[in-house]
Amino acid sequence: MSINGRYLRLSAGQLQRAAAEPDWARALVAELDEDEAAARGRLHEIGRSGPVLEFLLRRRGFPVDIVHGEEELGVAGDWGYGPPRSLTPERVRTAGDALAALPPGTLIDGVTPADLAAAVPLPGGWAGEESLLLASGHYRALADFFRTASRYRHGVLVWTC
Repeated sequence: MSINGRYLRLSAGQLQRAAAEPDWARALVAELDEDEAAARGRLHEIGRSGPVLEFLLRRRGFPVDIVHGEEELGVAGDWGYGPPRSLTPERVRTAGDALAALPPGTLIDGVTPADLAAAVPLPGGWAGEESLLLASGHYRALADFFRTASRYRHGVLVWTC
């Protein structure tokens, strides 16, 4: 089983409902997983790039934990590798502003595969140049996702499965 970072964009009201009714949120994810058109722009995945993105963002002093989320979603149970975590619309806006100030090309500037291998324990050889490029591509798409969420004043659920 691989670790896949996932995101769900929710309105402020839906985020509150997800905290109060985690089963509702889980059912919504299942529904969106079945309907690609409805999921477009609402669900996002970063594959297994989470640990690399976390390393790259931390070294830049990124102000929001967009890889793991910040607040545990109440008694939501295990969604794969633990419970989902949320980012409020305010934290999403902060993240969106910070993402806009950090162009994708600069994210990996000055980072070598050796730096990555020393900082991030990844499976056999996955810490090479390809990992940096893959993470950079996921960063671009994640930045777009957060810009959209910020524009709509939405919050975000984050989990790994």
